[in-house]
Amino acid sequence: MLSILAITGPIYLVAAIGFLCTRAGLFERGDMRVLGKFVVNLALPALLFNALSQRSFAEVLNPVFIAAYALGSVGANLAGVLWARKVAGKPLSAAAIVGMGMSCPNSGFIGFPLVAQLFGPVHAGIGLALAMLVENFLTLPLSLALADSDTGDAGAGQTRGQRLRAALRQSLRGIVRNPMIWGIALGLLFSLGGWRLPQPAARTVDLFAAACASLGLFVIGGSLAGISSRGLVRDVAVIAAGKLLLHPLLVLAAVLLLPPMPRELQVMAVVMAAVPMLGIYPVLAQKHGHDAMAAAAQLATTLASFFTLALAVGAAQALLR
Repeated sequence: MLSILAITGPIYLVAAIGFLCTRAGLFERGDMRVLGKFVVNLALPALLFNALSQRSFAEVLNPVFIAAYALGSVGANLAGVLWARKVAGKPLSAAAIVGMGMSCPNSGFIGFPLVAQLFGPVHAGIGLALAMLVENFLTLPLSLALADSDTGDAGAGQTRGQRLRAALRQSLRGIVRNPMIWGIALGLLFSLGGWRLPQPAARTVDLFAAACASLGLFVIGGSLAGISSRGLVRDVAVIAAGKLLLHPLLVLAAVLLLPPMPRELQVMAVVMAAVPMLGIYPVLAQKHGHDAMAAAAQLATTLASFFTLALAVGAAQALLR
């Protein structure tokens, strides 16, 4: 257990420093959004490009990883939607936000730094890219489209099915403008062509990529300052349990049932699924008026993950030998 805490501990120490710096007034919460934009628009795309472009295409694109991660993520998402609709009686937009919280992990800001300590940044970058393909092309667009279809934002006077299709198209258009997707696409292109950047350009990309892990964790910690979870205990508990327990268990089941893949990728798929929800979760929920629930769930899930991630890493390493 101590060896596992040595891996997960630095993740939370950096996040705690971000939290304390924000509470002490050295940074404002608004500053975290600016720093987060730097990570999302520059550091993460550079890291993804490096991880993919420096390895062969056959080594990078692993369909079994994508299938296992997609099956587990869609299963967790649907479980969240069904619980919110059938048990809690929530509107469809709230149910979509619950499903998003249970199935869309913060693979870039928390998942990557964690698996990088297990397998090194290059292997971790490949796992991150594969996870992000599923998150950005499947689970996140599905959740956003489902939420938008409930509010009618995708087109007044249309049926719910028409609004869902229109919202899904809008979500997919947003993917095209996502810098992380461009980093993945260019990395795969360079990998397929066997190309290499000129040395000055490669070193520039390396500098941006190196800032990803520590700055991303700092932003997560700073963003949690000032969030309260009072009055939302049941919703928060269900979302946290779904994200930290159900999602990785479903991915683990898919990993064990599907054809084998390298052990490193097996462990990375489970660990990526076990991290808290994506950092902009409350921002995405704000459009539909569920930002208080999302922010409270993010705070509780991040705190609880200090314990569950250590268990997830240990269990994944033990079961996937």
